[in-house]
Amino acid sequence: MRLKESGEMYLETILILSKKSSSVRSVDVGEYMGFSKPSVSRAVSLLKSGGYINMQKDGSLILTEEGKKIAEKIYERHTLLTQMLVKLGVNEDVASSDACKIEHDLSDETFNAIKKHFGEYH
Repeated sequence: MRLKESGEMYLETILILSKKSSSVRSVDVGEYMGFSKPSVSRAVSLLKSGGYINMQKDGSLILTEEGKKIAEKIYERHTLLTQMLVKLGVNEDVASSDACKIEHDLSDETFNAIKKHFGEYH
């Protein structure tokens, strides 16, 4: 099942929140993303059925191996693209927002070229 951009965003958010806290719940995801409970509930259900996350008995959301792989890929793209845009002189908030738009549509080939190039000048 190919994830859409919104699914990738949810996985990235769960990853980010799990770096800050040992327990990530749907309500935390909703607050972070600014989404309603029904929207988050639907997304969580789809991500569970797709095999990207599991829900513990206490309601905590856990990324599966596949979910974590995708989340880390998107997070790496977001981080690197934000840093690159900031180095080009873009305001950090704008850079982060723009990186979020770019990270989902960029091919692996293009991102790897950017990563290689940026790594040489980082």
